[in-house]
Amino acid sequence: SHPFIVYGDQIKCLCSFQYGFINSCLQSLVIEKFGQEMWDKLSSLPGAQDHFMTYTVYDDILTVGLVEEACSLLDVSADVFLKLFGEHFFSFCKQAGYDTMLRTLGGDLIEFIGNLDALHSYLALSYQEMNAPSFRVEMTDDGKMLLHYYSDRKGLYHIVPGIMEAVAREFFDSEVTMVVLNQSEEDERTGKKEHVVFLVKQTKQACKTIDQDHSSYRGVGVCKCMCMVCLYIGVCRWLEKNSGWDLIRAVVLSEKGELSIISHQHTFAPCYPDTLWIEEKAFCNAFPFHIVFDEDLKVRQTGVNIQKFVPGLQARDASLDQYFTIVHPQVTFTIKSIRKFINSQFVLKSFKGKHSTLKLRGQMLWMDSLGCMLYLCSPKLRSLQELQDVGLHLADLAQHDVTRDLVLLNQQRLAEMELTNPAGEEKSREELRILSRHLEAEKEKTETLLYAMLPRHIANQLKDGKSVKAGEFDVCTILFSDVVTFTNICAACEPIDIVHMLNSMYSKFDRLTNVHDVYKVETIGDAYMVVGGVPVPTETHAHRVANFALGMRIAAKEVTNPVTGKPIQIRVGLHTGPVLAGVVGEKMPRYCLFGDTVNTASRMESHGVPDHIHLSNFTYRCLKDAGFNIQQRGQIEVKGKGQMTTYFLLGNLLVSEDSIMGREGGKTCIYSEELQGQSKKVAKPSEVSLAEMVMSSWLGVYLLLWRQETNCGGFCTANQLRDSKGKHTALQRAGFQFCLI
Repeated sequence: SHPFIVYGDQIKCLCSFQYGFINSCLQSLVIEKFGQEMWDKLSSLPGAQDHFMTYTVYDDILTVGLVEEACSLLDVSADVFLKLFGEHFFSFCKQAGYDTMLRTLGGDLIEFIGNLDALHSYLALSYQEMNAPSFRVEMTDDGKMLLHYYSDRKGLYHIVPGIMEAVAREFFDSEVTMVVLNQSEEDERTGKKEHVVFLVKQTKQACKTIDQDHSSYRGVGVCKCMCMVCLYIGVCRWLEKNSGWDLIRAVVLSEKGELSIISHQHTFAPCYPDTLWIEEKAFCNAFPFHIVFDEDLKVRQTGVNIQKFVPGLQARDASLDQYFTIVHPQVTFTIKSIRKFINSQFVLKSFKGKHSTLKLRGQMLWMDSLGCMLYLCSPKLRSLQELQDVGLHLADLAQHDVTRDLVLLNQQRLAEMELTNPAGEEKSREELRILSRHLEAEKEKTETLLYAMLPRHIANQLKDGKSVKAGEFDVCTILFSDVVTFTNICAACEPIDIVHMLNSMYSKFDRLTNVHDVYKVETIGDAYMVVGGVPVPTETHAHRVANFALGMRIAAKEVTNPVTGKPIQIRVGLHTGPVLAGVVGEKMPRYCLFGDTVNTASRMESHGVPDHIHLSNFTYRCLKDAGFNIQQRGQIEVKGKGQMTTYFLLGNLLVSEDSIMGREGGKTCIYSEELQGQSKKVAKPSEVSLAEMVMSSWLGVYLLLWRQETNCGGFCTANQLRDSKGKHTALQRAGFQFCLI
C-alpha cells in the first residue's frame, strides 16, 4: 500500500499483518521472473488469491507460506530469494507511482536512508496498521559507513541489500555492496528486536570510491580538475566584461590558495546571536506543544497547550515517562537511546486521561550546554474527526504548524475518496469474488446431490432445460436386496433405531457402488436396487453387479440388528436382460427402469434364501466362465414365471475380499474393459420415427420367432447359424451382434 513501509520486514512474523501491496509485489516478482505457471502453483496455497487488495491487511502467515513454497519449488535459498524480492520491490514501488516521492528523499544515499523513517512516519497517517523497520546511519572515525537495521521480525534482513543496491544504482549512479558485521537481538529497543549492522561500500560505476563524508573534493581526478579550470576561466571572462572581480574573489579563492569552485552550501556558516532575542512567554506560545526535559527525564519546560491537556507535567519533579511512552522509534525511554536515534522523527503517546489519548510527533534536539533535550512537536492527527475526539480545535495549533494544513488536506482527500471511493470499489470487487467462490462451492454441493439422484449426463440435460427421452438397453443386470425379518424388526424397536440401522447399511452399500461403478436406482424401505450397464453400457455389467452383491453380503455383517444385537441378514436377487430407462416426474424426477427384467430380478430376491445371492439362468450364463463360485439351486416355482432353474452365487475365486470391498491402497482393475483401456460410451436416448419404431418392433418379433425356431434361447450352434443365414444377415443389419462360442 506504500513504498518501503515494510521492506526487509514483511515476510516472517506469525503474529503480524501487512497490506496487500506486499503480496501483490510478490505475485508480480514470481510471474515476471518465473512465469504464470509458477504463480498458479503458489496460489493453490490456502488463503492465496489471484488478486490481492492493496488496502486490505493480510496475515503474515500467508506471505510466509508463499515465500517458503517459492523457495522449495525454485530450489533456491531464502536469502537469495529475499534479496531478489528486495530488488523487485523497489521497481514495483516506482511503477506504483512512488517514484517522485522516493527521488526527493535525499541528495545522496546517506540522506536517503536518514529520511526513510520520516517517510514511514508520514505514511503512517494514512496506514494505521503499518509496522515499519527503522534505519540509522553511523559514520565511523575512519570514514566507514554503517547501516543499522532494526526490525520487529527476525531473519528478513536479506531484503535490505536488494533494495539498497537498487536505490544506489537507480538514483545515485553508483554500486553498493553490503556486508553483515553484526546480528543480534537489540536491547536498546523495547522487547526482543533484531538489530543487524551492515558495512556499506559505495562506489561510482566508474569504480571510483565515493568519500562518504562529502565534506571536500580531496582525491578528485585530473579530468575533474580540468573541468573546474575551464569553468573558472569561462566565469572569469564573463565577469571581466561585467566588472565582477570582487564577486570572483569571494567565490573562487580558497584558504590554501588552491583553485576550486565552492558552492554556497559549502561556504555558508550560520551566525548565532550572543543573546536569544525571544521572551519565554512568546516561545511557549509560539510552540504550544514543546517539552524540555533533562537527562533524568524531569520536565523543565512545556508549551501552553500541552499544559492544558496534560496538566500533570506542571507538577514539581514531574517525569516525562510518567505521562508519555515512545511509539516510534521503539526505543527505551532514556536520553542515551533517544540521542542514538536523534535523526528520527519521534512519536509520543500520552496515557489516557480525561481526554482521549494524545499522540505527539516531532523532532528531538539536544542542548549540550544545558544538558537538556528539546522536543519540538505537534499533535499527530489525520482528520477533523480525530481532532474532535482528542478535544482539540484548529485554534489550538500554531499558525505556522503544518498540522493545520495536513488535517484540512487529508479531510479533503477523505471527502474525495468518499465520492470516488476507489477503495470501496476494490472492496466490492473482492466481496464479489468471495461471493462467487461461495456460489461455486454451493453449486458443487447442489450438483453432487443432483448427480446422486440422476445419472450425470441425464442431470446435465435437465439443467440445460432439455427434455430427456427414454433409452433402450439391450442387456443389463439388475439387483434387488432386502433385510430378512425387517417387519419384525420394525415392530420390536424404536423408529430411530431403524433409521440408524438403514443409514449404516445404505452408507456401506453406496460406497460399494463407487467401487464397482454400478448405478443405484432407488431405495424403498429396506429394498435396495442397483443396475449394471445402465445408463453407461458395459460388457462387464453382470460381473460388476455380482461383485457388488458379494460386497453387500460382507458389509451387511458389519451392521447390527437392533433387536438381537447380531449382524443383520439380507436376501439378494440378480437377473440379466433388456430394459427401457427414462426420467419420470418433474417435481422430484427419478431415473427409472421398466421391463420384465425388473420384475424377474425382484422375483429372484423375493424367492431367495437369507444370506444368499440368488441368480437367474440368464445371469448365470454371463458369470459361469468368469471365475465365480456358483452353485445350482435347481428348478423352483417362481410367481408369475413358472418353473425356473436358478443358482446361488457363493464367491469370486479370482478376486480377493479386499478388492471386492475396495480396501486396497491403489485402484485395482478387476474388469476386462478397464484392463484393455476401453472407453465407456453413454447410451443415446431413443430418437426414432414412427416407421423406425414399427421396423424395430418387427425385428423384435422376428428375433423372438427365430429364437423359438432355433430353440437356442438366444444362443445357437454353427449349424443352426448356417441354416438361418438369411435371417442372420437381416439381424446383423438391424444392429445385432453374433459371436462363435
